[in-house]
Amino acid sequence: MSEIFRGTGRRKTSTARVAIQEGTGQFLINGRSLDEYFSRTSLNMIIHQPLELTEHKGKLDITANIKGGGKSGQAGALRHGITRALLNMDPSLRPSLKKAGFITRDSRMKESKHYGHKKARKSFQFSKR
Repeated sequence: MSEIFRGTGRRKTSTARVAIQEGTGQFLINGRSLDEYFSRTSLNMIIHQPLELTEHKGKLDITANIKGGGKSGQAGALRHGITRALLNMDPSLRPSLKKAGFITRDSRMKESKHYGHKKARKSFQFSKR
């Protein structure tokens, strides 16, 4: 059995715990296949970006547990987790992944609601009289 490499990826409120090992390119996300879990092709493209860049597409089996957020945030977290696992597997991939911007965690999150406002920025309708 080949060695398992792990990585944790995060985006918005989503967290993905990823394990990669040599195999046939199978994805198992929360017990389901990739196409079953992420139905949009744009999300599949985001997830495959680090694998295509490092020429590991179809050579690694990927298992992931994803929690929190929506599908788009989860796809970004999975990409980040795959990138970190690839770095644990082969640190020489760092320059190419860094240049593509996959190592950096996308820290944009929803701003918290403020007192006296409807949401973070939106106010209630102003009435002078």
